[in-house]
Amino acid sequence: MPVYNEARTIDEVLRLVCGVPIEKEVIVVDDGSTDGTRGLLARWDGRAGVRVILHDRNRGKGAALRTALSEARGEILIIQDADLEYDPSEYPSLLRPIEMGRADVVFGSRFRGSAENRVQNFWHTIGNRVLTLISNVVTDLNLTDMATCYKAFHRRVVPVLDLEQPGFGVDAEITVKVARAGFRLFEVPVSYFARSRAEGKKIRFRDGASALSALVRHRFERPAR
Repeated sequence: MPVYNEARTIDEVLRLVCGVPIEKEVIVVDDGSTDGTRGLLARWDGRAGVRVILHDRNRGKGAALRTALSEARGEILIIQDADLEYDPSEYPSLLRPIEMGRADVVFGSRFRGSAENRVQNFWHTIGNRVLTLISNVVTDLNLTDMATCYKAFHRRVVPVLDLEQPGFGVDAEITVKVARAGFRLFEVPVSYFARSRAEGKKIRFRDGASALSALVRHRFERPAR
C-alpha cells in the first residue's frame, strides 16, 4: 500500500483491509507524508499483520511499490491505494483466478460493470479510456482499465516487473512488462468510489503524460523473464 498524505482515510482503509477474512500481511510504504499520516501509521505498525516502512522523502508511487515488493513475502500480492476509492471486500474476486490456476495477473476493472460506481469527472474518465486504448495498441491486449489501482499477481511475476518508473507511470510499466512476458492476464469488475480534487484526488494531466512515456519506453525493452 503506497501512502502519501492520506491522514483523512488511512485509519479507515487499514481497518477495512485488516478486516478481510484471508491470511495476509499488509505492507504500508509512507512516501514522505507531511500531513500527520506518519503519526497515525505509527499506531498501526506491528498490529494486525501491518508493517510500516518510511521513505525519507516523497519519491512517487512507483518507488513506494518497488519498496513494498522487495519486502513482501506472500505468494499473491495485491496493490491497494490508501484513499478509499476501492473496496477491500472485493479481494476474493481478484484472488480467485490466480488461486484457481487460471491467471498469473488480475486487474480489477472499473469499467466492466460493478455493483457500485460513483459517477466520475468526464475528462478523468476519458483520459483513463484513452490511456487504456493506447496501452492496448502497444501491448496487443484487450483491457478495459489499464490504470486501475487493483492489480493482483502471483509472486513469480515480481522478478519480471523490476519497476523503474518513480511515479504514476508505474501502472503502464506493469502492464507492458506483464504483456511482453506472456503472463496470463484476467480482468474482474470492481466497485469504484472516485474522489474529487477537493477530496484529495492527486492524479493530474502530467501523470497521464508520464503513463504515455512509460508505455513507449517499456514497449521496446526485452522481457526479463
